[in-house]
Amino acid sequence: MIRLEAPLQAEAHADPPPFDATALAGLVGGSQAGVAVFDTGLRYVYVNAALEQVNGVPAAAHLGRTLAEVLPEVDGRTDLMSQVLADGRPREFTTSGRTWADSVVQRRYWRVACHRLEEDGRVLGLVAVAQEITATSTQHEELERARSYLTLLDTAAVSIGTTLDVEATCQELAEFVVPVMADVAVVETIPVEDGHPRREPPPGVLRLRRAGVAAVPELVGLVDRFGGAGEDVEYQEGTAVPRCLAADQPVIEDLAGDEQLIRSLLTPERFAAYRAIGLHSAVVVPLTARGRPLGALSLLRAGDSPPFTEGLDVVVARTLAGRAAVDVDHAYRYTHEHHVARELQRSLLSEPRGPGHGIEIASLYLPAGAGAVVGGDWYDAIPLQGGRHLKVMGDVMGHGVEAAVAMSNYRSMLRIMADDDQPPHRILERLDKAVEQSGLDRAATCLVVVVDRRRGICQVASAGHPPPVFIDPGEPRARVARVPVGPPLGTGMGGYRTAVMPCGPGTVLFMYTDGLVERRGEDIDVSIQRLSRLTMPVSGRLEDLLDEVVDRFADAAEDDIAVLVSRSRGH
Repeated sequence: MIRLEAPLQAEAHADPPPFDATALAGLVGGSQAGVAVFDTGLRYVYVNAALEQVNGVPAAAHLGRTLAEVLPEVDGRTDLMSQVLADGRPREFTTSGRTWADSVVQRRYWRVACHRLEEDGRVLGLVAVAQEITATSTQHEELERARSYLTLLDTAAVSIGTTLDVEATCQELAEFVVPVMADVAVVETIPVEDGHPRREPPPGVLRLRRAGVAAVPELVGLVDRFGGAGEDVEYQEGTAVPRCLAADQPVIEDLAGDEQLIRSLLTPERFAAYRAIGLHSAVVVPLTARGRPLGALSLLRAGDSPPFTEGLDVVVARTLAGRAAVDVDHAYRYTHEHHVARELQRSLLSEPRGPGHGIEIASLYLPAGAGAVVGGDWYDAIPLQGGRHLKVMGDVMGHGVEAAVAMSNYRSMLRIMADDDQPPHRILERLDKAVEQSGLDRAATCLVVVVDRRRGICQVASAGHPPPVFIDPGEPRARVARVPVGPPLGTGMGGYRTAVMPCGPGTVLFMYTDGLVERRGEDIDVSIQRLSRLTMPVSGRLEDLLDEVVDRFADAAEDDIAVLVSRSRGH
């Protein structure tokens, strides 16, 4: 027997490890493969029992030490491990040498797979899975599974959470783990308050909503019998899913025996269906984010697939569920914020009241798409003395609740600045200073137009906003106004100027945000010139003009669209 002398002794580890060692032991402690977790300094923070035996060193004696300090006669390839930490790309390599364990050979060889561990974008360390190259056939299969799992983990970020939709994210998770990890995968979520009344479940019953289902092709038809995505599912207290959620821990179930399967199911029909599919092993892992349970991922195996074990199966399943839970949580938060922002913007963008007798006005607001975050577009109409009125169109940069709140502040301040005797550029200068002093951290473009019906003119000033368009009665083309453009509001730079444009009775003043015309890869001036082809519809109604705008521009829009049109009918 060959043996190294003077094995290491355990020492107190001063710095607490960034991982829960007890949880790790419960997850991978029984794995036949040697599993080690290193911190970012490549110091051991955990080794499982299998690796402890391979190295011939107590687990505690590893902690806080590097591989070279623990195993000086093993080529640890720390250069490759450092590269995994640096770029996050998993690597596999062969290493060899002598450990402290008894061995009948001079040099032993291992195949090692390394994967970086992250949490919320922060690198925590890496996990290394080592397997003897001369292992048995079963151990070779374990290594191949470890390799496929590491590949799975590496591609999860680009395959799960591609949208901000809860159901889509859950379906992506279910499809992602089939067939590599399971023959059937089911994702179920805890129902959230959405304003709709829900029937309370019976006492002792947990009701979840099935949000994602996937199965290998030969089982798809059979699995459909259990219900698909969008259906409510009820679980009796004490079954695997409620136990998993109550403890926030994985639950493995051996379904090969009839007694265990009967306890896990509610009806004889479901028992018969499970037996028809051939399901024999299951693992349920919680979907938890920010300490809040969101649902559960259930993986099931059938036929010749090996049963789930406490080792890598659970580690990888929980890792994937944890990542997906973050995406689900983001989707829930997005949905809530989107609803709040939409309601706020809807209340602020009610149809502007007519600024006086003889003035027609119409408006529209279109989000870029059903899933788009609400923007900061706004418009307003304010009556002034002497038969004049002020029109404004603005666009706060950004999206979401903060943009909608900023839009409200801009609109309120502009109403205060709209003095009867001030030309548009003075209004913008005052508003620019007020925004700078208020601490608003969101810039905005703004177009201010003062319409003087009696003189038949418009005074126009722009703070980084697209120019207005005038549609004159009987003319074949619209006029795109040439307006001096100053910097956006909130910069404190000022420098705005007023231009005077003819705007007689019957002329339509057309104001808009850049979402109407801006197109990817096209010069904005070219985009704006398309508006010169606008004409009034035969009906002469402003509402029909807005309908035409929707037909011609909405489908290609990539940003929110706001339009305000108005027309005077004489003095």
